[in-house]
Amino acid sequence: MTHRPSETDVRLTRRTALGALAGAGAATLLRPAGGIAALTHRGTAPSVFSLDVGSVNGSSPPIAAPREFSLVGVQWSSPPHVRIELRVRRRDGPWSPWAVASTLGHGPDESRPGEPLIGEGIWTGPAEYVELRSSRPLQRVRLHFVAPEPAATFGGRAAAVSPARAQPVLNAGSGQPSIIARQAWAQGKAPPAVEPSYGTVKLAFVHHTDNPNGYSSAQVPSMLYAIYQFHRYTRGWDDIGYNFVIDLFGRIWEARLGGIDQSVVGAQAGGYNKVSTGVAILGTFDSVLPTGATLDALERLLAWKLSLHGVPTSGRVTVEVNPADAFYTPFKPGAHVSLPRVAGHRDGDSTGCPGDALYGHLPAIRPQVQTLARTPLKLSLFASPAKVRRGTPVFVYGALKRLSGAPVSRATIELQQISAAGAETTVQRLTTDSGGGWRATLTPQRTVRVRVLHRARPAAVSDSALLVVR
Repeated sequence: MTHRPSETDVRLTRRTALGALAGAGAATLLRPAGGIAALTHRGTAPSVFSLDVGSVNGSSPPIAAPREFSLVGVQWSSPPHVRIELRVRRRDGPWSPWAVASTLGHGPDESRPGEPLIGEGIWTGPAEYVELRSSRPLQRVRLHFVAPEPAATFGGRAAAVSPARAQPVLNAGSGQPSIIARQAWAQGKAPPAVEPSYGTVKLAFVHHTDNPNGYSSAQVPSMLYAIYQFHRYTRGWDDIGYNFVIDLFGRIWEARLGGIDQSVVGAQAGGYNKVSTGVAILGTFDSVLPTGATLDALERLLAWKLSLHGVPTSGRVTVEVNPADAFYTPFKPGAHVSLPRVAGHRDGDSTGCPGDALYGHLPAIRPQVQTLARTPLKLSLFASPAKVRRGTPVFVYGALKRLSGAPVSRATIELQQISAAGAETTVQRLTTDSGGGWRATLTPQRTVRVRVLHRARPAAVSDSALLVVR
């Protein structure tokens, strides 16, 4: 028996575009060349479509999708805690293995309780039929699909083998690992809804994407693009949720827009997005570990990213649960919880991510990350005042120190402007004093975001500061 419910339109969540940021000069901040208009994509996503299924009691018959798809996610209304699995097939092909489709806990810090329950999108490769099974009866089930993209979209195998590397290259830790630029999978077709937002990096969350593991290297760009479409157009997020993705061939991919070297706020760990960075391994690791190449890349990326932001790679850190997303967590809104610096997603949220096998291997990963991190530096930035009238001077200052607190004197640092898309432009070069301190004066003409960078090894970046011009 084949079940074919009626196709329905995808409801998209839109954000209001923000004003453009300004550029910076040595003493006066100038207007930038581009703004948010270059980032915002309006209209519909023709490759994203949905299907109402209704109730599912235990298992479903084969469900014929309205057209071919390569990714599918499950939405349901109740119960919230349930194990849902799905499998797919081509019209005349065999069924795929079952995949868990009810993973929750990913989401932005602007979501609200009562929103639909939507599991993580499962990349399946080209298919036409879906079958569901659940540990408990489900109500108001809806399937969300992403259609396959033509192989030519990603330049064929060349896009997966020799893509451009993400910039800048900053030698923190034992050196920056090779990171494939976002353009290799986005191909100019994956603009975020709004400009990136920035927080701070106090810890890193490790995820898996729940996709089957048997993919080829050439398929990875289309997989990332499908995940982006699901996150943005089905989930209504601003962009792909993860900051970085690592595939089973040991390649690191830039995911969310905003700068690999910056504290970009993702939608990867509800309740903690503004204080963390998120790394997802492309695959499922409930019973198997990622490849050795993947684990090596994960360790090198974590050591580099945490060191660059002046964060210890060992031990734990106390963070506050964002009240807006506390429903993702087992903690109360605003609770102060202690989490590992290298955390599994399940350490903070009510989820099985990143799978039992990978989560159980994190204690072995942490000492390797600590060894690779070496001796990071901590670079700070403060602004007084942060809100001014146009043409009013702003005093910016901070210090460069070792994690022990010892100052780093006579070091060159760069004061930089951050564009709407996350690009950095150096506007002043400064030298730290005997106490590691630095200071400068800016006169912003428009609202602008700034940060400071210590480029020499070991590299360090500060959190950014938004100078608001009224």
